[in-house]
Amino acid sequence: MPARIVKKVILESDLYAPLRAYLEANGYTVRAEVKGCDVAATKGDELVCIELKRALNVSLLVQAVERQRATDSVYIAIPRPKGSAWTRQWRGVRRLLRRLEMGLIFIAPRSRIRRVEIVLHPEPYTKRKRAHIRRSMIQEMNGRSSDHNIGGSTRRKLVTAYRETALRIAHLLAQQGASTTRALRALGTGPRTTPILYDNVYGWFQRVALGTYAITPKGIEALKEYEPLVKTF
Repeated sequence: MPARIVKKVILESDLYAPLRAYLEANGYTVRAEVKGCDVAATKGDELVCIELKRALNVSLLVQAVERQRATDSVYIAIPRPKGSAWTRQWRGVRRLLRRLEMGLIFIAPRSRIRRVEIVLHPEPYTKRKRAHIRRSMIQEMNGRSSDHNIGGSTRRKLVTAYRETALRIAHLLAQQGASTTRALRALGTGPRTTPILYDNVYGWFQRVALGTYAITPKGIEALKEYEPLVKTF
């Protein structure tokens, strides 16, 4: 049988040598474990603090925030991440670190090229609110008749304003039979009636004539699934 290849785990101490070499090559004097800081580096009057960890976590962020009491130039250094999970999280991680005014360094101690990569430099953060995001949240809340979800729940269908309106339309179609979009809006289904019926995202509706729709068997099943909400209509 072929020999089994065992991957050696990268330790925090493995990150130090390549980081020190990189900093010294850029003119810094480097010392390890200075007043609780994993790595401290100076160049002239500049002081840089770097915290080493095997993964980015809350403990690392807390330590880095503590180092900001000594200098604004604080970095966190972790092994260069791999995989799709990191790719999905990267935008949020970048936004968080910018808000905390921290830098980020990737280290690949076993790589022969680009062993140290400065991904993000610590810079003053200017807080900017996105008006369209706020407006979208307010509209979503106003579009729901009540609170039909459980905060923190996963793997269950959320009752969004869109889904609630679609259920309201399905409920009326089940009661009255095929109806026009105008008739449904007159009964209070709102301005999104036509696009909801036309797009038919959930497969609950079918067009039976120009501007006229009926409910499908799938729509009937949805009314049973969301019966507690439907009863409030």
